[in-house]
Amino acid sequence: MDSLEKFILEQKVIPQAMKIPKREDPELKHQSLTAARESWWMFNIIAEMVSASEKLGNVSPAVAIFGSARLKEDSPYYALTETIARKLSDAGFSVLSGGGPGIMEAANKGALAGKSPSVGLNIVLPFEQGGNGYQDVSILFQHFFTRKTMFVKHAAAYVVMPGGFGTLDELFEAMTLIQTGKIRRFPVILVGTTFWAGLIDWIKNTLLPAGVISAKDMDLFVVTDDPQVVVDKLFEYYANRSITPNAHERALEMTL
Repeated sequence: MDSLEKFILEQKVIPQAMKIPKREDPELKHQSLTAARESWWMFNIIAEMVSASEKLGNVSPAVAIFGSARLKEDSPYYALTETIARKLSDAGFSVLSGGGPGIMEAANKGALAGKSPSVGLNIVLPFEQGGNGYQDVSILFQHFFTRKTMFVKHAAAYVVMPGGFGTLDELFEAMTLIQTGKIRRFPVILVGTTFWAGLIDWIKNTLLPAGVISAKDMDLFVVTDDPQVVVDKLFEYYANRSITPNAHERALEMTL
């Protein structure tokens, strides 16, 4: 009998009473404190979602614009974002952004100058994020996933400007939820043909031939450089369908 087998057999003969933690057991006390903290954490999440839903209930229809916090005013994408946001705002769409600097600031700035609300879904981060001053409605989130849920729930379209990991996260989550039928389909518009060319080539020439996506998944997004095309694509998409989710689509949102 080797030492491991002997150890296992010895464990089997421990009296049952010794297996159950006593109330004064330090480990049990630690577990109780942890469970209490997790309960409060869950309540905070619920409160965050309820508060955000109430504030966002009156800004429909809305379009979410994503992009890098690191692209400042000297970037051509900043001015392009500002133009797109202004056009969307004047066309009757509230503009949702992450509320921070860079492309997010450009989105809020353009929307603020337009006819519809400029909305910032801000997040507490150890770096980069700081609320910009171009928001009619400002909401602060502690948790990424509640913030992302609010974007998905309240946006009638995603406009995705050049950005890094955070931007890609929002892009691929939306396409995953649409692809799997967890949310209704809505326009996903990539802006910046040169910037997105490498990613699109990889999706088309690597993912598709490998069989890990379907050919129809290539239709989940479009790419353009023209601000007016962004607006036109939205009106084209919703020309024969309601921009407001129907009962079935509302039910889908409840399964996120």
